[in-house]
Amino acid sequence: MSGSLLILGTSSGAGKSTIVTGLCRWLRRRGVSVAPFKAQNMSLNSYVTREHGEIGRAQVVQAQAARVEPEVAMNPVLIKPGTDTSSQLIVLGQPVGDLDAGRAWHEKRHLLEVVVEAHADLRRRFDVVICEGAGSPAEMNLRASDIVNLGFARAANVPALVLGDIDRGGVFASFVGTLAVLHGADQDFIKGFIVNRFRGERALLEPALTQLRALTGRAVVGVVPYAHGLELDAEDATDFSSWMESEAPRGEDVLRVGVIALPRASNLTDVDPLVSEPGVVVRVVTRPEQMLDCDLVMVPGTRATVRDLAWLRARGFAEALHRRAAAGGPVLGICGGYQMLGTNIVDDVESRDGEVDGLALLPVRTVFQPNKILAQRAQQLDDGSWLRGYQIHHGALVRDGGEELFVGEGCVVGAVSGTTWHGLLENDQWRRRYLEAVARRVGRRFVVDPSTSFAQRREERIDRLADLVEAHLDGDALMALLEGSGSSTPPRLELRRHGDVVETTAR
Repeated sequence: MSGSLLILGTSSGAGKSTIVTGLCRWLRRRGVSVAPFKAQNMSLNSYVTREHGEIGRAQVVQAQAARVEPEVAMNPVLIKPGTDTSSQLIVLGQPVGDLDAGRAWHEKRHLLEVVVEAHADLRRRFDVVICEGAGSPAEMNLRASDIVNLGFARAANVPALVLGDIDRGGVFASFVGTLAVLHGADQDFIKGFIVNRFRGERALLEPALTQLRALTGRAVVGVVPYAHGLELDAEDATDFSSWMESEAPRGEDVLRVGVIALPRASNLTDVDPLVSEPGVVVRVVTRPEQMLDCDLVMVPGTRATVRDLAWLRARGFAEALHRRAAAGGPVLGICGGYQMLGTNIVDDVESRDGEVDGLALLPVRTVFQPNKILAQRAQQLDDGSWLRGYQIHHGALVRDGGEELFVGEGCVVGAVSGTTWHGLLENDQWRRRYLEAVARRVGRRFVVDPSTSFAQRREERIDRLADLVEAHLDGDALMALLEGSGSSTPPRLELRRHGDVVETTAR
């Protein structure tokens, strides 16, 4: 077998990443070597590969589902918003400059060759490549510079299925409307539809499924039911949906963790291991007073350290964090959040604001460097256990006092800690020890579950996604598309106006 399939969506948040993850594990179970691919990702949640390249976190979990090592070819173009008007452009894992919002979409057209070659590279090395689109292919204002949806599909000759979220309502109108506004040559690559997040009996949908096929000449190849608890690494750094539920505590008490919702927060996937801990209740903090009953406050990473620091001050967080630290309340800063907790920041790279005062809760100075630090890290502790994480930052930090958080990394003064490592809380033993220390300091009768494994829970969720694919998608139709036998050209849908009436006609 040698083929590719592109999963498009009627909108952002339709579940493309989730379905691609399930498809990768489903195929791997069948003995197929498979790789995920997303030509262009716009995300503040990223990861560093073994070759020291930066890619979106969604493709990392998809690679895990495929049981392969994540690599830059799986996400050749990554766009990381820094302000409302500019974004950092990362090509094949390395930053190459900034994109201005007014010109960005037109300047990206030259990257089509890059993404097509990256996809071709994966095709040469894997039986199947499962590709993910971005947003919606019906965003007509972006079509001329599209390198991730049908612009990519046509350039790489990849058939596509369109996914729609029925839980939002209007899914069948979205299917028909998406198809109808596409150019005829783009429509040729749309081979069918997938209904996602359905609640109820599939039989109730049959009349609509039949009518959709009559209108478009394309079948629905699956109806995936709504499933709770399957959230995996989100692309959107402001997606807090996976934090809403927590398991019952193992001891007499819960531990309350507040995460400050910085405007440009990045790598909020650092919080996910806490959500997996029974008895840990994670909440979003947008005002200083919401920290009052938190046992631990986290200041996360950010793509705009100096500007988000100014936001903290304007909202009254600086004074509140000082009061908290003076009272012995635990605070943990990660990456940009760690830099903010220091004494000062010299930034002639990101904000270009020069030297600014930090919050002075940790004796740490930060100087931003032009070259971005992208690295995987591993450190053996005194007890023989290993910590693993990764770094993504421009700022070089110098510690002038305090203690190390662990050997060679971070800073601790009292109950305030900071680290440059992303993924630190994914280390089960270290996370448990840290949470136990927080609980002792604040007097909570919180007990960690010694059996909780974040990696195992992620594996379980991936397997549940594969089970959904197995049970609710038409495997024969999917395999036919991948093998090329199901890729005949379906009819084109035309919009025709008769007076005040608009009709759709399949031809």
